[in-house]
Amino acid sequence: MPRSLVTDYAAALTIAWSGAAGAESARQSALRLGRIALLRLLVSRGRARLSEVMARERRCLFLLVSHRLMEKPEPIAELRDAGAAFIPLVHDLIPATHPEYARPGVAMQHLRRLETVASLATGIIVNSAATDTVLQPHLVRQADPPDVVVAPLGIEAFTPAATAPAMPTEPYFVSIGTIEPRKNHLLLLHLWRDFAAKWGPAAPRLVLVGRRGWENENVLDLLERCALLKGLVTEAGSLSDPAVGALLAGSRALLFPSFAEGYGLPLAEALAAGAPAICSDLPALREVGGDVPEYLDPLDGSGWRRMVLDYAAPDSRARSAQLARMRRWSPPSWDDHFDAVDGMLARVAARHGGLASGAATRRGGVPAPVSEPLTAEPAALR
Repeated sequence: MPRSLVTDYAAALTIAWSGAAGAESARQSALRLGRIALLRLLVSRGRARLSEVMARERRCLFLLVSHRLMEKPEPIAELRDAGAAFIPLVHDLIPATHPEYARPGVAMQHLRRLETVASLATGIIVNSAATDTVLQPHLVRQADPPDVVVAPLGIEAFTPAATAPAMPTEPYFVSIGTIEPRKNHLLLLHLWRDFAAKWGPAAPRLVLVGRRGWENENVLDLLERCALLKGLVTEAGSLSDPAVGALLAGSRALLFPSFAEGYGLPLAEALAAGAPAICSDLPALREVGGDVPEYLDPLDGSGWRRMVLDYAAPDSRARSAQLARMRRWSPPSWDDHFDAVDGMLARVAARHGGLASGAATRRGGVPAPVSEPLTAEPAALR
């Protein structure tokens, strides 16, 4: 893809996600640019450009930062054979380690992705040490192991929402994530059903942020048919980043009772917005939150019940103590992420092509590519 097309697309997405004035127009612009990009691929303009880049560069780096189509090794092997070092970003191994939470067939698909990574990757980016730990046993296919860098995803400071969502006037909690079994919404809804039965309208509120996902029939039955939850539990759907920030800032806490996570972006967002967090005791979440959040077993229903009621109280000592701990916490930054990634790209380039040692340094605050990264989708993937 031409650089100008990619930067225009990214700029349009940034405005669309911001929720600011012009967001809908920017979303339409992003869709239009996406259609232009697809058309270029359909007429093989992308392939011609790819061949040109690879003929010019002594060594190219092919970054694949999505799991999408990683289960198809042939075009990736073709690029590697042509001289491109393959560097994927592995977000998590959850479909392979917890197949019960994935759609049918996704577990085997993800294992094929891991096979591609293990056999073809020259370098690997992971979002957490927890992901790295689970990934390492799979990396036994190559005599020369790939360079793995742990580079947690950064977050940006929340900007004020142009149109803030309607927030409950009563004490409320927020849960962020696609409504699917792994996120453990069922625990929260059963707790709120119990709260409703005991206290009715005096119970705290729960706001669910995120779209409806898969394998979630029991959760949807409660949301749609349980009369006790009406008025106490709200589905906010997908919101802009500023709206999420405003919602978190006014909450009693983020509730994050997941059974498995590869990173934990909602936790970082909550703490950055000044919201306390009650979350599952998972290695990935401890990496993000340190000693700040309250950690509970995702199956400890009585513990979650006790903690939610404590944090709902205006004089909660536990909540005040977490707010005090939060002052020592700092959010993960994109600068740290890209510094780690740039360092790994430089090492990979040095091992595979001997590029100039200063190629990965920053120019004007923008990372200079070690060589021209390949962002065009190989023709065999179409």
